[in-house]
Amino acid sequence: MKAMILAAGLGTRLRPLTNHRPKPLLPIAGRPLIVWNLLLLRRHGITEVIVNLHHLGPLIEEALGDGAALGLRLTYSYEPVILGTGGGIKQAEPFFCGEPFLVLNSDTLLEIDLGAVMQFHHRQGGLATMVLRDDPEAARWGAVEVDADQRVLRINGRGVADVGPSATRMFAGVHVMHPKLLRDVPAGRESSIIDAYIREIERGEAVFGFRMTGYWSDVGTPQRYEEAQRDVDAGRIDLASRANL
Repeated sequence: MKAMILAAGLGTRLRPLTNHRPKPLLPIAGRPLIVWNLLLLRRHGITEVIVNLHHLGPLIEEALGDGAALGLRLTYSYEPVILGTGGGIKQAEPFFCGEPFLVLNSDTLLEIDLGAVMQFHHRQGGLATMVLRDDPEAARWGAVEVDADQRVLRINGRGVADVGPSATRMFAGVHVMHPKLLRDVPAGRESSIIDAYIREIERGEAVFGFRMTGYWSDVGTPQRYEEAQRDVDAGRIDLASRANL
């Protein structure tokens, strides 16, 4: 399976740290944040990765090169005008050759068994699988409601009507999808992939939620960046095992 890392964001919440350095290159434990996510992909056998770029994109490409130093093959998708999660993935669609692929944010630090996620996706046979996590503030992040079979019913209150008991979780920014999910995403225009998810759920397509329990941090503000660094120092997430592969 191929993968995409979303790295085109402006990093406005992290200013001034991101004025002259793109958020994916902010260091955590001596390496750029994006490198830890690339090493997570490699740990689970994913070696072909496309990275979308916008804000200070050349610096990211200069830092990562062709990926050979990390045991990967990297391709880049430049966005002269930022396209958002929907438009950015749509632009990269030819890279996936019509096959399911995995998407990962560059600005999260997490520990997850991606192999289990991919197995779950294939076993369920849905259009897509969203990695979800329990969080008391799920609504603040964007509530995702799932039924007892882990099928996604609603995202931010939009989707299908109540059909019974449901659990509310938050989207962790990791997903596996079939390119069919992109069929109505406009090319060359900014959009959110969440809108595509809601549209397909309303059509009756099966989207499932994989429940993760490991470490997760959105490194989106200076405070959360400092917190993530403290978590690494405290051993709440083991990055050394990725570096030593």
